Amino acid sequence: MTNHAVARRQRLAGIALMCTAVACLTFVDALSKYLVGYMEPLQVVWARYTSAFVLAFVVSNPLTRPGMLVTRRPLLQLSRSIFMVGGTFLNVLALRYLQIDQTLSIVFSTPFLVAAMAGPLLGEWIGWRRWIAITVGFVGVLVVIRPGFDMHPAALLSVATAVCYAFYGIITRLLSHTDSNETQLFYGNFVGAVAMCCVVWFVWTTPESLWLVALMVFIGGFGSVGHYLLIAAHRLAPASLISPFMYTQLVWGITLGYLIFQDVPSSWTLAGASIVVGSGLYLVNRERKRHSTEAARATSDTAGPH
Repeated sequence: MTNHAVARRQRLAGIALMCTAVACLTFVDALSKYLVGYMEPLQVVWARYTSAFVLAFVVSNPLTRPGMLVTRRPLLQLSRSIFMVGGTFLNVLALRYLQIDQTLSIVFSTPFLVAAMAGPLLGEWIGWRRWIAITVGFVGVLVVIRPGFDMHPAALLSVATAVCYAFYGIITRLLSHTDSNETQLFYGNFVGAVAMCCVVWFVWTTPESLWLVALMVFIGGFGSVGHYLLIAAHRLAPASLISPFMYTQLVWGITLGYLIFQDVPSSWTLAGASIVVGSGLYLVNRERKRHSTEAARATSDTAGPH
């Protein structure tokens, strides 16, 4: 098999893994929305991180991989985990009141926030075209939220979720230069599980059935598998290729929302989501062109004059 055929197969596998990953993460949202009908959001978040930590520990742990606990930037690891847990809690709380497609449409603004914050925090400044795309994307979010009309206050929780996830994304980029993916996954689940174990007893409700207990385990399983597949996807294919496929999560969100909760997305949500997705795809395309230009320039510089 030629190198080109191998690369093509890896790219296709990366796309498939990305689509499967976002499907798993949408199931996490659906299970969260279902479980908050029987218990407090804090208990749902506890189930999410505790079961994820236990399941992941069975597969990969510091006993079998001693270097997993080694981190050069422990404060950043702690901050990243706090933003991740905070975003999860805010998202679960929002799902108590909003439809899955509504929360997803708002949380899809996370890439815009990361792009806007990357300049002052990472030194990755963006041009005017991408600033326009970011502005248009936030207009799409406002279409979903409709402030001043019949906006549900829980929409602000989804906005706060996007902010938490943006800081989480920025810190993840910083840590990617020093800590392994396995280390980041371990600390994320570990900090989440410990933090939730400290507070869950104040709101604990004993599950009414084994079915609810099973769902509390599944929510962590889907979360762990989803994040693992995201990592595997990025190892096989460039982010500029697979990032657009994260928007298939909206299709899953609408489908699960209808099948489980009989939720039908409003025309405002669909319109706003279309604007957000369109702007996000434009950002991805600009990033792909920027990398291509830089790669061509580097090749030209390496080749030198003829």
